[in-house]
Amino acid sequence: VQLVESGGALVQPGGSLRLSCTASGFTFDDYSMSWFRQAPGKEREFVAAVSRTDTSTYYGESVKGRFTVSTSNAKNPVSLRMNSLKPEDTGVYYCAAGNRVITSALMSRGAYDWWGHGTQVIVSS
Repeated sequence: VQLVESGGALVQPGGSLRLSCTASGFTFDDYSMSWFRQAPGKEREFVAAVSRTDTSTYYGESVKGRFTVSTSNAKNPVSLRMNSLKPEDTGVYYCAAGNRVITSALMSRGAYDWWGHGTQVIVSS
């Protein structure tokens, strides 16, 4: 399985970005997909996820109402639309895939089997 993120950039506060994750080597229907992020000196935190078990979407508290996660096909299994960006959204954003992740575990890093190498997002004026 290979996951590759793209779309990270330098953006001003209040701006928008769309991150994409391309994938290969796995069965799309079996995997829940998520985004995590890691700011310098901080732990990797949950951002958003799409559950494969019930197709629902889930968000971290700090991004609710501003970010939208969506899924499309096996080659592009997940994307993240980020609006009203804030400086605290700065970090490296990672795409992750987990096989049959139960809903209660979607926000846990340990639930995911495969990770991309990340794409850098910097929100600054």
